[in-house]
Amino acid sequence: MKRLLLTVLMAAAVAGAHAADFYVAPNGNDNATGTRASPWQSIMRAQQSAQAGDTVYFRGGRYVYTAGVNSCASRTDTVNAVSLHKSGSEGQPIRYWAYPGETPVFDFSSMRDDCRVKGFNVTGSWLHLKGLEVTGAPQQPENHLNHESWGVWNSGSHNIFEQLNLHHNMGPGLFIKDGAYNLVLNSDSHHNYDPYTSNGAGQSADGFGAHIKANQPGNVFRGCRAWANSDDGFDLINAFSPVIIENSWAWQQGYLPGTRTPLEAGNGNGIKAGGYGGKYVPNGVQHIIRNSVAFDNKAAGFYANHHPLALDFINNTAFSNGADYNMLGIAADGSPLNLGKLRNNIAYRGRLTVHTEGLDMAHNSWTQPAPVTDADFEDVSATGWDAPRQPDGSLPVLRSFHLRHGSPLAGMGAFD
Repeated sequence: MKRLLLTVLMAAAVAGAHAADFYVAPNGNDNATGTRASPWQSIMRAQQSAQAGDTVYFRGGRYVYTAGVNSCASRTDTVNAVSLHKSGSEGQPIRYWAYPGETPVFDFSSMRDDCRVKGFNVTGSWLHLKGLEVTGAPQQPENHLNHESWGVWNSGSHNIFEQLNLHHNMGPGLFIKDGAYNLVLNSDSHHNYDPYTSNGAGQSADGFGAHIKANQPGNVFRGCRAWANSDDGFDLINAFSPVIIENSWAWQQGYLPGTRTPLEAGNGNGIKAGGYGGKYVPNGVQHIIRNSVAFDNKAAGFYANHHPLALDFINNTAFSNGADYNMLGIAADGSPLNLGKLRNNIAYRGRLTVHTEGLDMAHNSWTQPAPVTDADFEDVSATGWDAPRQPDGSLPVLRSFHLRHGSPLAGMGAFD
C-alpha cells in the first residue's frame, strides 16, 4: 500500500513539475518563445507546444481572423478559424485562459470564406477555456445555401467552457454537437443572429445548443445567460443523451437583436428543452431544467417542443413570455400529447401555461388557491439581468423575483 501511495505521489509531482505556462498576445510573434516577455501571436502556435496540465494565457486585445485554417471545398462546406484538436488528460487539462484582469477578443467577422464557419472547432478533450470573448462568426450575404455558422462548436468530452462571452455571431454562440461530460459554466451568449440562413433569417441563432448523440451523458449548462438571440436561448432539440440546464437565465429571444421587432423565422423560446424535429422517436431521453429563469421571450419561456416523454421542470421562474410554460409533447402515433413533470415552478404575467392539462403538476404557483401578485416578490423588474457578473464569474445578485418573507409561494421558483 505504501509503495502504491509513493508511486501516485511521485506521478503527481512529475506531472506538476512538467506543467508550464505560455503566453499569447495580439502583438506577439509565433517565432517567439511563448513567455510573458516574448509571447506568441496565435492560439494554434500555443497548441503546438501545450501539453496536458499546461496553461496558455491570452493577453487582452483583439485577435482578428480573416480566413479559416482549411478552405471551402464547396459553398456548403465548413471551415474552422481555430481548431483545438490536442487533448489534455484527466486531472491535467490544457487550459486556454484569459490573462487575469484582461479580455482577449476572438473576432471572426473579417472572414470571407464562402461557406459555414466554426470560430472555435473543439474536437479535443480535457480542455478548459476561460474568460474568452468570441464574436463575429460570419455568413456571407450572397450565400443562402446554408444554415448557421457557430462561435464555438464542441465534439470533445470532459471540456469546460467558463466565463465565455459569445455575441454577434451569425449562428449559435456555443454548440455541443457531441461529447460527454462537458460543462458550460457562467457563460453569456447574446445578440446572435443568422440573417442569411436558407430557411429564414433568424431561424438558427441560438444562445446555446446541445444536439448530442446517444450514450454521451453528463453535459451541463450552469450559471449561464442567453438574451437577445434571434432563435432560442437554449436549444436541446435532437439531443439523444440527457442534458441538465440549471441556475441559468434566458430572455428576449425571437426578435431582431437589440429591438422589439419579431422575426418570423426566429422561434423565440427561452429554454427549448427537447424534441426531435416534431417527430416521435422511441429512444428520446429525459432532460432536467431547474432553478432557471425565462422571461420576455417571444414564444415560450420553457418549452417541451414535441418531446416524446415527460421532461423535468423543477424550481423555475417564468414571467411575461408568450406562454410561460408550454408542455406540448408527442405521442407514438404522432398526435399531440401533453407531457411534463412540473414541480415548484412560478408563472407570472402573460399566458401562464399551455398544453399542461392532466400533467403531474403538484405545488406550482398556478395550482395554488391564491393568485400570484407583485406583493409575493421583493422586486419584479425585467431590467438589470445583463449586469456584470461577480468577480468569480457567478451571476449578478438581483432582487427581482426573489420571494418576500411570508409569501405563500415559499419553496417555489428559482430563488427560493
